[in-house]
Amino acid sequence: MKEVLIVILLIIIAMVAMLFIPQWLTKRAIPRVIRIFREHNAIGIKNAKTVDELGLRPRGMMEQMFRRRDYKQYALTALMRAEIIQITEDGRLYLSEEKLSESRFGRPTPYFR
Repeated sequence: MKEVLIVILLIIIAMVAMLFIPQWLTKRAIPRVIRIFREHNAIGIKNAKTVDELGLRPRGMMEQMFRRRDYKQYALTALMRAEIIQITEDGRLYLSEEKLSESRFGRPTPYFR
């Protein structure tokens, strides 16, 4: 009986970890993506850069097989949904400092260092 409860508890812990660890890793990647935009001076529509210029191109299938998952892609998607990262008509990306300062990502928290 005790062994069954331990197995059930371990399964529950694994399921919770599968849900929250990717979220936590994405939150950790958000400041890195913002830093990339600032380092490349991709702030504002006039200084917009392509994904290749920013170094944020998604990895190919072969690269993904031999490396850990890159959460910067998920962070980029989250920032685009929040309209902090915006897209020009020709597909270039830029950081909107106004939207960033208005958002929760613009405030320092323990995740954002």
